[in-house]
Amino acid sequence: MTQQQVDVNSLKKAEAIASLAKDCITQAIEQSSANQILCEEALKQASNEIAQAQTLISQVQSSFQAAQATSSKG
Repeated sequence: MTQQQVDVNSLKKAEAIASLAKDCITQAIEQSSANQILCEEALKQASNEIAQAQTLISQVQSSFQAAQATSSKG
């Protein structure tokens, strides 16, 4: 009777990181015509944030799938 639980804390962290990425993309848009260097830096930051969020989501998904596989074997 194993209950599958999702790591809500990790998902909330991924959500916060995605929000930061959105802010970086907005900043890149705003800087696109005024300052190419700041635009590029904002895009790099957004890319890094998205990668972090994706990693967290993948970890949660893998844990959840492993828990489902374990419970279905029983």
